[in-house]
Amino acid sequence: MSRTATRERKTRETEIRVRIDLDGRGEAKVATWICFFDHMLDALARHGMFDLEVDCRGDLHVDAHHTVEDVGIVLGGCVLEALGDKRGIVRYADATVPLDEALVRAVVDVSGRPFLHFQVPLPAGQPRVGDFDASLSAEFWRAFATEARVTMHLDGIRGDNAHHVIEATFKAAARALDAATRLDPRRGDAVPSTKGAL
Repeated sequence: MSRTATRERKTRETEIRVRIDLDGRGEAKVATWICFFDHMLDALARHGMFDLEVDCRGDLHVDAHHTVEDVGIVLGGCVLEALGDKRGIVRYADATVPLDEALVRAVVDVSGRPFLHFQVPLPAGQPRVGDFDASLSAEFWRAFATEARVTMHLDGIRGDNAHHVIEATFKAAARALDAATRLDPRRGDAVPSTKGAL
């Protein structure tokens, strides 16, 4: 069974194409024209073991908000489509990832119920990381969780460097998503829910 999906979205603000293979090798080809965001999406693919292609042309002359949020929307939709009816998946997973002084925990339930708890404090006085507005990390994950229809809890335990905090967030989420979407051979083709559907 191929767990892949490709989606495109075109608005007056962004034009996006995303492809994902949930059972990939962690290879990424990403171009959003926001260098730090590209770096984060590459980390998401590499540490989630997803093959990921993202091509986005957005209204960066306005700001990066539309690009970051809309990539989250399209990527979340791709994950939802690639998961299909979610038969055989692990469903629940968590990961805690350090990056030097930063430590972030991600907990995921591939539940069909979109919810994001995001409590990842950013260090004072560091509103930007390179060309990236640090506050957009929350917007990306909110859009992703909504469209992927997953419950996500992202908690920053500590961190003094905004780059480290955001990168640890993406890596922790990647590892939790990889584990939660993995096929469990013990489950066969059963849906991991007492309801029989997710």
